[in-house]
Parts: sequence; C-alpha cells; structure tokens
Amino acid sequence: MLSRFGKTLSLTVLLGVALVQSAAVTADPKTPLNQENKVEAILADKNPPAAQQKAPEPVVASNAKFTTSGIFDQDSVVKLAKQLADKPYVAPDESLPDSLKNLTQEQYKDIRFRPDAAIWKNQNLPYQLQLFHRGFYFKQLVELALVRGNQASHLAYNPDYFETGKSVTQPLPQGDIGYSGFRLHYPLNRKDYFDELLVFQGATYFRALGKGNNYGVSARGLALRTADPMGEEFPFFKAFWIEEPHDDSNLLVIHALLDSPSVTGAYRFSVRPGDNTQIDVEATLFPRVDLDKVGLAPGTSMYMHSLNGRQNTDDFRPEVHDSDGLLMLNGRSERLWRPLANPKTLQISAFMDNAPQGFGLIQRQRNYSAYQDLRTPYQTHPSLWVEPVGNWGQGSVILTEIPTQSEIHDNIVVFWRPIEPIRAGSQYRFAYRLSWGEEPAVKPGTVTVARTASGRADISKPTAKRLFVIDYQLNDGKRPAVMPVPKVQSSSGSVDNVEIRENPHNGGYRLTFQFDPKDAQVAELRAELQFDAAAGVDAAAPGKVETWLYRWSR
Repeated sequence: MLSRFGKTLSLTVLLGVALVQSAAVTADPKTPLNQENKVEAILADKNPPAAQQKAPEPVVASNAKFTTSGIFDQDSVVKLAKQLADKPYVAPDESLPDSLKNLTQEQYKDIRFRPDAAIWKNQNLPYQLQLFHRGFYFKQLVELALVRGNQASHLAYNPDYFETGKSVTQPLPQGDIGYSGFRLHYPLNRKDYFDELLVFQGATYFRALGKGNNYGVSARGLALRTADPMGEEFPFFKAFWIEEPHDDSNLLVIHALLDSPSVTGAYRFSVRPGDNTQIDVEATLFPRVDLDKVGLAPGTSMYMHSLNGRQNTDDFRPEVHDSDGLLMLNGRSERLWRPLANPKTLQISAFMDNAPQGFGLIQRQRNYSAYQDLRTPYQTHPSLWVEPVGNWGQGSVILTEIPTQSEIHDNIVVFWRPIEPIRAGSQYRFAYRLSWGEEPAVKPGTVTVARTASGRADISKPTAKRLFVIDYQLNDGKRPAVMPVPKVQSSSGSVDNVEIRENPHNGGYRLTFQFDPKDAQVAELRAELQFDAAAGVDAAAPGKVETWLYRWSR
C-alpha cells in the first residue's frame, strides 16, 4: 500500500550544482534521479496483483539507434562506446509527442506501469522487470533491449504496458518513443513476494536495497565537475541491455552505454540480492577530453542533522539523515570515520590515499528512537560500501557537503578521484563492488565510533567553545582492564579537558573534550584511542581502532 508522497519536487542550485532529493513511496523509498533533480517516481503498489489479462505483445516498429536486435556479446557495448567517443557529442533526445510535452507532476504520477505486464512475470524466473514512462522531468529517451543467450531483442515502447488515471486526458502515443528507465523486482524479504530491488532512472543514477531496507542513498555511474564553479556535467545512460535471468541463480546482469560531452563509457552491472545486495561494476571509459575533475564510484546521500550539529535546528526528530558518516579503509588498512555535517557553506574534503580498500556512506544509527519518524524509517535506509577491485593507485576520497534546510535535498556526495587526469583518447578500465545494506563487518575486538555529539562547552552561558562527546563501541570483545589513552589534535584553535571513561551502556568508552576555535574559521579535528599492548588490544594492528575525523566550521 502506498504510504505517502511525503517529499515534493524541489531544486537547489549551488555553484552550478543541482542536487535534489525526491518523494518517498511504498514504505518511503526514495525515487530515482534525473541529471538535475530527483522527482517522485511513478511506482505501482509494491504488492502487485495477480495477472488479470495477457501481457501486451511488443510493438514491432523500432526506432532504436543502439539496442538494435541481433548478436550480442560481452564486448558489444565497449565497441559501441568506442565508436561513440570518436564522434561529436549528440545531446540526449528529449523530443516528445504533444500529449507528453507539458505533463504536470500529478499527470506523470498518473501514468503507471501495469504490474501484470511485467517482463518475465509468467516465466517462473527470480526477477520481474517494470518500465518507467517518459515525461515531466524524465524526458530523455532511454533505449532498452533484452538479451537471451547471444541474441539481443530491442524492447520497443508499448502504450499497453501502462495504465492512466483521470488526470491524463489524452491517449498515450503509439510510436517507439522509448522509456525513461526501469526497475527490477525480486523476492528479497520473503519467497512469495516480489519486492522492488533496483531502480535505474535519470542520468546515471541508480539505487538498490538489501534485505529489510527502504530507499535512501543513491549511486551514480560517474561524476564530473561536482561542486565546480563551471557547473556539474551529468553523464547519461542512454541505453541498457538486460540479460534474461536463469531460474537456478539469483544473478542478473545489466549492460549500459554512457555518454556525455566529455566521455563515453561501457558499464556492466552484476546484481546479486541478499541481506546485503551486491552489485559488481565493470566500467570502460573513453574520454573525449582530459578528465581532471572526475569522480569514480560516486554515492549521493542526505544529511540534515543529528546529535552532532543541531544548532539552529527546528525539528521534532532528534536525527534526520540517510547516512551519518563516511567510512574509509585506506591502503594502510586504517579505519577512518568521518561524521557528516550540514555546513553553512559548501565544503569539500579530500582524503589522500594509495590503493584504497574501501569507502562508503554509512547509516550507522539503526535505532528508531534516534529518528522518531513514523513516516520515513531512516533506521532502515541502507549503507553503501564501495570496494575497489585491483589497484586504484594514488588519489583521494572526495567528500562534498552542501548546506540544506530540508531533507528533500541530497546534499552529500562522495567518490574517488585519481591523482592523474584520465587522458583524452585513452581507454580507462576500472572495477568495484557495491554493497547495499549493513556496513562492512568488523573483526571481534575492533573498536569503532558508535556516536558523535556536540554542544556548547559551558552550560551556564553561551560560549564559542564546543564540547565534543564521542562514544566508542567494542565489537564482540572483552573490554580490556587498562583504559586506552586518548589523543586529540586540531589543525587550528586549541583542545583541552580531554577525558576518557568507560561507558556502561554499550560496554565501550566515552571520549569528551573541549575545542576552542579562537579566530579559526575552519579546523580539522582528529581523535585516536591508543591501547597498551598488555591491555589485549593491539593499537598498532591496522584497523583495530577506528580513527575519528571531523571538520569544524564557524
């Protein structure tokens, strides 16, 4: 049953960057994005009714430029991307029949895919495929093809796949106008029910769910010039080839063709649903120009406030966020935790590394009591963890935090930027695994940051000094008899009154300290817990104790 359309269309333009978050549907999943906006997707009820009629036959006439029917192999999209890179860029086709040109948001929501017409619905396969109509903010034409064996078949637009409500007064077009994206359903939470699992719609945005999750964080195929004064460039997945799944496997493979003024690319997504849904991504880029402001494996999320950063917050909920921290496992196997912030001005942080092992936007707070929201179950929103495959070399994890006063805005972006530009005319391959669900498991005895809170340091009167409270969790291990020694540093201002004590409520520790910014406008804070080897926790062992990082800004 549809729970609500609790988020409305909005647009924030900041330094040429448009990042907007959308409406929630069916237990408040957030909807897909176009290249500038997330808008309310037109999703049918999550519990589709049994088929009442025969699924429509595909339209024979085809206007396909890329997904033409014929032989298809693992190199087909790579060859297309290379050919496309050698030609001048052509903008996506946004031309629409008159009946679709000026659809309102209400009318677009009133064009719904018929669940009984889902692709593979009556074939006893583990997946079902549904399609998104074009219109409103989703005007770009997306071509689709189904692949069976080594044969691709163009999936032409068919108006009979859709049903319309009263607000749509004109009939749907009859020609092959394409689609705006698609979604996949899979029995993720129980065997007799096909849950929505994965959505591709708008630019190169996509999002997936692990078991028990509701939509939150999004991924992208590629980021270009994010937070750049020239404005962000949004590549576009203009064509998809979806391999027919097998009845004895939960693997589903999707191929995609990327295009933009600066680069083309061939992507292969290998999807395996589960407690943590995993998507293996293999990409080949063909730059038309030097890519010196590129972001690989980008993730996009929302952070409004938590117990850290509630100044000037007028909200009945203690916390509001899709993700509360950036987790990094660097090339030296150090675990770094950076709580997210909602700053007053746009901020960009770069964490230099060599051969990173992983990074991602994490939803660490999993208790309903932290959010107190009956409409949007933030405690069920997935974490998104990126594991590079092979050696990604030198570069930086880039974190962009954009000010927002509303949860409808996606204001957090993270990605990997290589230290060297990707040169025009080259062929650049990379691969990584995305995990949607819980954050990466840690070894027993690992000490991690459970919670960050801050407030004024003097409860009797206003003060510029800040009190920071960091709770640490000892994961599946016995607390050592000897207390750790805290080490707190700041790039500006001063730190004093550093204290560490046992936390009887979580079996870990609480670190507190006061920070005086003095005249600083920005300060980088760092906190570590150092254990004596005799305490049974080897502080020198990489990854055993999480390092806390934080950017304070005035």
